[in-house]
Order: sequence, then structure tokens, then C-alpha cells
Amino acid sequence: MKVVVIEDETPAYKRLAKLIDETLPGAQIVAHHDSVDEATAWFTANASPDIVFMDVHLADGTAFDLLKRVKIDAPIIFTTAFDQYAIDAFKASSIDYLMKPVKKEELKSAIAKLDDLKKIFSDKGDVLTQTFAQPEYKKRFIIRFGEHIKTLETDDIAYCYSENKATLARTYEGRNYPMDHNLDALQSMLDPKQFFRLNRQYIINIKAIADMKSYTKARVIVSLNPPVKELPVVSSERAAEFKRWLAGDK
Repeated sequence: MKVVVIEDETPAYKRLAKLIDETLPGAQIVAHHDSVDEATAWFTANASPDIVFMDVHLADGTAFDLLKRVKIDAPIIFTTAFDQYAIDAFKASSIDYLMKPVKKEELKSAIAKLDDLKKIFSDKGDVLTQTFAQPEYKKRFIIRFGEHIKTLETDDIAYCYSENKATLARTYEGRNYPMDHNLDALQSMLDPKQFFRLNRQYIINIKAIADMKSYTKARVIVSLNPPVKELPVVSSERAAEFKRWLAGDK
């Protein structure tokens, strides 16, 4: 069993590593990270492990900041000294929430719960597995204006774009809304059948395309609705993928 531990306190990591070794004979801790940035880089470049132990408070943010950046396709067990994040952990589909100092019996119980879940889903057969494997994309976003909060339906977004280090969503009505996520994160949240990453600056809804023209070196210029001052260009490297997306083959 391959294990990743995300913990910024050295004594807590050493204690947990010892408990893992005692509770899971043969388990291998393949990575230990103490920050959101470091863990993000690792999960981006490596296949998911069999299980992840994750502290909530990290050196440069929280575990939930990490989960906004990357999709972790592995069971998560939270280990923390704070009990107020239990609901957020539940929403993150964790299998357990252990309070520090982690006790051996509690760790055994969490591992047993993981084994039980594996048996349940294995017994349900391929149909259930395929159902749960279907990705879920965002239907709406929470938008914040100072003290004010509103929701923005994904279907109302014509395109998302970056400008002056900010990420904005523009609706078909021509209104701009600040987004909490950058374009890289939004790309994983939006249905790829409906949205496409044109370049480093734009993710567009297929319904927002007003016109397209061939450009030099197989590139494509895209006119959008609502219009933009400088028309986005699809690079020659992405042009073939863009055309497959237009045809519904992506």
C-alpha cells in the first residue's frame, strides 16, 4: 500500500509514520509534504497513492486549499488538532477525521472502515463503479463582492478569462464576476464538453462562439459573444484538439 502524508509538524509526522508502520505492515510512505505548494506539485506529477493522511493546517495554507487545486483520487484521512473542520472534511469525501494526537486504535478503526468500503463497492459490481467514476462538474459558483455573496450558474458563463492577475467570469449579459479560482482550477471544474481552454487567458463556453477564422500557421481566431477587445487565438498546437471539441469528439 502506497501512502502519502501531508503534515507540517515534524513530531506529528514521525508519530504518524510510526503508527502507520505498526498498523499497516508493508505500507510504504512514498511522499511526505508540509505545504500546499509542495503537495500540489507532487500530485500533479505523480499517480495517486492508495491512501492520503492529511493535516488541515499546513505551512502555506490549508488542506482545503490543496483540494481546490488538485483532484486527489485516493481515500483521505484527516489528522488535525482542530475539530471545527469536520464538516468541510466530510464534504471533501474523507473516510475519517482523527484528532491529534492520533491513537493507534483510532487509526486501526479508520483503516478497517476503508477496507469495509472497498468490499462494499467491489460487491456492487461494475455498474456501480462506473456510476461513481463519472466526474461531476460545477453547476454554480459562489461569487463574493465585499460582504455580499451571490451564486452564478455555470450555464450563464460565456467565458472565463484572466486579466491583471485576476480571474473573471463574463455572462452573456456582459457582466463580469470575480472568481475565487484561477483558470487552471476552473478547467478541471467545468464540463469539457461545454467549455474549452483556448489559451493561457481564456476558457470559453461553446455557446459563446460568434465566429471563427483561420489564421497563420493553422491557428484559429475566435470571436466571442459578448465581444472582447482583443480576439483570442487558438495556437497551432491546440488547433486540432479545438476542432475535435467543436465536433463533439473530445
